[in-house]
Amino acid sequence: MTHRVPELSLKAFTHGDAADRAAFSDALMRGLQDYGFFTLRDHNVAPGLLDRAYDLAVQLFALAEPEKRKGMGGLRGYTPFGTEHAKDSRLPDLKEFWQIGREPPKDVALDEDLPPNVWPDVPGFRETFLSLYDALDETGRILLRALAPKLDLPEDHFDPLVRYGTSILRVLHYPPVADDVEPGCVRSAAHEDINFLTILVAARGAGLQLLDRDGTWLPVETEPRNLIVDSGDMLERLTNGVIPSTTHRVVNPEGPNVARYSMPFFMHPASSVSLKALPSCAANGPPRPEITAGEFLAERLKAIGLAS
Repeated sequence: MTHRVPELSLKAFTHGDAADRAAFSDALMRGLQDYGFFTLRDHNVAPGLLDRAYDLAVQLFALAEPEKRKGMGGLRGYTPFGTEHAKDSRLPDLKEFWQIGREPPKDVALDEDLPPNVWPDVPGFRETFLSLYDALDETGRILLRALAPKLDLPEDHFDPLVRYGTSILRVLHYPPVADDVEPGCVRSAAHEDINFLTILVAARGAGLQLLDRDGTWLPVETEPRNLIVDSGDMLERLTNGVIPSTTHRVVNPEGPNVARYSMPFFMHPASSVSLKALPSCAANGPPRPEITAGEFLAERLKAIGLAS
């Protein structure tokens, strides 16, 4: 195994022939099983959109603290610096963030409770980040279609599960690390993601590392406009561990002590979706007790300090 996260071209699946699509699905499955991560080029998110989003993220977090706190809205809007922590850590992460959720469709009645988004007073922020949300949501649906046949499922199996899911786009800011920070605090302590898939816009600033299968920490690096994809705990549970959720972290800077900006899209199914192990994965070991995505999410949000 080479110690570099594999890079895939999404066009091989969206524009390729049957052989290209099958090869992409194979490589996607290997990447998630061997590393829990892969990087993605030739995707559907316009470079100009990514650039605008990063420029607006810088403007957002340059606002005064009282102005940012006007946007506090639970799982929407602003979460102040030092609020979140890894589920097994007492130390706060060195980050602040703004969260954008799915806008409820006007012509569809949903059982899902989708809280309203909260928007900062930053011109262009709402339009840009709703566009980015939609583009990353589409990318996630494409990746799940590519993954489904590897789990003996129809290609469109995941479509209704995630169409109105509780996915979140998080705009993250890791400020320069203060001299008086508590020993042991890092930008994001070792953790696993909660959801099906995380699609991360390649960050401005280094520091992302995954825990390799051999127990070493491996940097996750790619070109600035590529995407980084990893599998979360919900997918691990659904596949009975066939696709593991991989531990990762964001370490403090070793070189210049500069800010880092990052934009992960956490792809969730609808709250009512069962995470019961798929039949094709039943032989991988004893399945865990059945739980819905909403129940699982509620447990984990309490564990990381984002819910009471």
